[in-house]
Amino acid sequence: MNLISSKVLQQLAPHGVLSAGVYLGNFLLVTGRSSAGELIGIAPDICRAIAKHLDVELNLHGFNTQDELLEAAVSGSCGIVLLGSDPARAQKVTFTPAYVELEACYLVPADSPITDLSQVDQPGIRIASFYKSAYDLWLQRNLKYASLVHADSVKASNEIFISEKLDALAGLKSGLVSVSQDIPGSRILDGQFTGIQQAIATQKSHQESIEFLNACVAEFIESGLVADLIRQYQVRGLSVAKLSKASAEGK
Repeated sequence: MNLISSKVLQQLAPHGVLSAGVYLGNFLLVTGRSSAGELIGIAPDICRAIAKHLDVELNLHGFNTQDELLEAAVSGSCGIVLLGSDPARAQKVTFTPAYVELEACYLVPADSPITDLSQVDQPGIRIASFYKSAYDLWLQRNLKYASLVHADSVKASNEIFISEKLDALAGLKSGLVSVSQDIPGSRILDGQFTGIQQAIATQKSHQESIEFLNACVAEFIESGLVADLIRQYQVRGLSVAKLSKASAEGK
């Protein structure tokens, strides 16, 4: 990677420290904590790789909600944050291309007549969904007939799906696999209704930093770092994002 400009350092690590934020609720990307209390997982390691490129220390913050994480980037309290890329969020921050993509799909109960994704968006169908998650934002924009029943956490959406006997539960495939084991006869529909692209975000005004971060993502994908991290943490239900030609040429 080319020499890091002083402008990028000023924007992302003004005091020689990169403050970075990750979302604790995404267990695919934040696996947990080490014995020393440090956050571990794909997202924390991506932050560490960026700090290494900048040749600065890393101050890594874990956030309990994605709204708090987003606001940390908007306010500048974090130079970078890693979260799901979405048009609604992109009104407030600028995203890099994705580094991984998560599969979002539906779980239906045992007696459901629904057998295909195309049958979900129909009048009268009620879907349990974690409010303002990346997949929920997609559903809010794209559903035409079905209605969303919102919950304030993934766990709560799982519970409301059961307690209110809803027609479908939206979620990340890896999480739905776990839920299905506790609901006899429930089925995960084949395919995905969308892929949730996980990316790096920073303040819109940080044009030089955005170019630097775009180059980082391209390098992390092409070098095999992202694939290696997926294998290292044995994560299922996500894949290395496809690097667009424009992203590759923009390195």
